Amino acid sequence: MTDAPKFNTLAIHAGAKPDPTTGARATPIYQTTAYVFNDVDHAASLFNLEAFGNIYTRIMNPTQGVLEERVAALEGGTAALAVASGHAAQFLVFHTLMEPGDEFIAARQLYGGSINQFGQSFKKFDWRVKWADGNDPASFAAQVTPKTKAIFCESVANPGGIIMDLDAIAAVAKKAGVPFIVDNTMATPYLCKPKDHGADIIVHSATKFLGGHGNSIAGVIVDCGTFDWMKSGKYASLSQPNPSYRGMVLAETFGNFSFAIACRVLGLRDIGPAIAPLNAFLILTGIETLALRMQRHCENALAVATWLEKHPKVAWVNYAGLPENKYHALQQKICPKGAGAVFTFGLKGGYEAGVKLVLAVNLFSHVANIGDTRSLIIHPASTTHSQVPRDQLAAAGAAADVVRLSVGIEDKADIIADLEQALAGV
Repeated sequence: MTDAPKFNTLAIHAGAKPDPTTGARATPIYQTTAYVFNDVDHAASLFNLEAFGNIYTRIMNPTQGVLEERVAALEGGTAALAVASGHAAQFLVFHTLMEPGDEFIAARQLYGGSINQFGQSFKKFDWRVKWADGNDPASFAAQVTPKTKAIFCESVANPGGIIMDLDAIAAVAKKAGVPFIVDNTMATPYLCKPKDHGADIIVHSATKFLGGHGNSIAGVIVDCGTFDWMKSGKYASLSQPNPSYRGMVLAETFGNFSFAIACRVLGLRDIGPAIAPLNAFLILTGIETLALRMQRHCENALAVATWLEKHPKVAWVNYAGLPENKYHALQQKICPKGAGAVFTFGLKGGYEAGVKLVLAVNLFSHVANIGDTRSLIIHPASTTHSQVPRDQLAAAGAAADVVRLSVGIEDKADIIADLEQALAGV
């Protein structure tokens, strides 16, 4: 093979090889806590970051390692770190970047759990979020101060399905001299490559489309290898001598994958949100069919959105794949293969109608998740975004009348039939 492997090939083979001892072709689940050292010198070299290898499963594991290589390859990154959840991935990213009193800028159109994490939990560390409008890249620039350490958005916003102008927001981050972090959970690298649009760090809730089967929790951090951590001196964890490793400067030692290393050997080491080997295995298995699933997700979602647009009880549909949608041009630029599986629509009956609808479906599952092979439904204002302040619900894409669908890979006629019977009772 002379050319670089394409997406489908990487999704199956990247990072993996037959087990050298047993010949097992599928990546084994290495269900162990610790690993035998060759000798004292070998152990010392591992602990001092002078050699790569396994020490303890809280920090690394061979099954986890294959998952990390695969996601890094799919995203075009230099390295990755798999952890216990998407929230854990976000926490470790900011733990590596931030000091007390620092600020970061985030689009207000985010998953409700991220809004809570940024706006509430991060206060305990004195990490301060400043909100911008994901529809207006200039609003990010207006929030930049000398304390700004990062800019964050989702490539496709959950739940609203808003497509972010990543290139424009990346330009703001570059001018400010801070890393641009993109949550690519909703799009996956099949639909969007944030690195191609200026991202320096990518995060995933691998629980969703990467795993795809609703059976495991995981998160992934991807280091794109594009940010100069030494230039400003603002990022002490990477640019200053580290007392944990005999004064080693991680950015000098590890170069374009130093951020992933720092997240592992500082944040993951001390905070400990390790991914279980079984979950790493399940996410790996899901990724093998990512392209096939995303193709069907997009095809079905477009069909369902088109049908809902014409329904008399539906007030509006926001799906970027619809030609008349205001985000359609951005979708063609950022996610040219499709607009994804998740979108929102509003019922003319408002809040009460949304609650009735989610109770009337049969094929759809009423769960707080997206990215499953199964079709999923939720009323965000009463569930996922119920802890978001009321005055922020509409800005987050979760107003009282909003219903969110995560359209699965079932037969689209069956998906539409279930919505039809449920809407009949609203």
